[in-house]
Amino acid sequence: MSRANLVIVLALVAALAFAVSAFLQRRASEHESRESISGAAQHGLPGAVALTLRLVRRPVWMLGWGVNLAGFGVQALALSLGSVAAVQPVLTAQLLFTMVLASWERRRWPTVVDWLSGLAICGGIAILLSVDGAAPLGGVADRSRVLWAVGAAVVAGALLVSTARILPSVAVSAVLLACAAGLAYALSAVFMKLTASSLVDDGVGATARDWVGYSLAVSTLLGLVLGQAAYAAGPLPWAVAAMNIVNPAASFAIGVLAFETDLPSSPGDLAALTGTGALLLLGVIGLVRSPSRGTWTGHQLDQDVRVLHG
Repeated sequence: MSRANLVIVLALVAALAFAVSAFLQRRASEHESRESISGAAQHGLPGAVALTLRLVRRPVWMLGWGVNLAGFGVQALALSLGSVAAVQPVLTAQLLFTMVLASWERRRWPTVVDWLSGLAICGGIAILLSVDGAAPLGGVADRSRVLWAVGAAVVAGALLVSTARILPSVAVSAVLLACAAGLAYALSAVFMKLTASSLVDDGVGATARDWVGYSLAVSTLLGLVLGQAAYAAGPLPWAVAAMNIVNPAASFAIGVLAFETDLPSSPGDLAALTGTGALLLLGVIGLVRSPSRGTWTGHQLDQDVRVLHG
């Protein structure tokens, strides 16, 4: 097997691991009551934390977390053998694997609409990642601009969580929490880059006194908690799609705002961004209107999804 093919295979294995991890973590919530799941989605961060603290005691959840760590290991191996541009787009296959797992659980198979919608979203994200400077965060960070970007992301995340608390639909609340989790993971990528740079340039002592390392821990924990609530409360493919869209999109925006990178201006980059928006819009509409939406909820929230869409 050639090196290029090995990189693709490893990236696909990592995507499958991430999908299985999300599936298992959502399965861990099967024995929770409807009220508990609804509370996790609509009581804000405290409800999500309370649910996660209960789930971490379940062996299925811990197994899912272990699979997630294994996925990161395989992803790291793929990145060591190939470029980010080769690996990251392949990881979008997580959504397709998630659709299969969520449908298989109910002894069904994704419909043609599901496949086309999932492929549109994966294609849109892959095109976004192909835009120069989109992945990874490039250039040198301007710390003052990083603070502004982080502040904007925190405000956006707080608005998403607050809106989730007042919506009557648990499924839509779960999607908003998934978007907030995607923002948290995008911030984690920023803090990880800053922490790595600090370790190389300033050493361990200075890094230990720097705020970004602690911010990395907080943002990663927030992403875990909000993501778990989204997995439990809403259709799993919706949550995975929301996180997979928001994470690279927010990373791209933060890269433009806080790092010494130029705005995309070439005709090719502008066309790619336009194509990204069109594909993501079509994919999201397809998933929201999918006839499988009622089968993707793993608990008693099916009626909530049916009422939402009629």
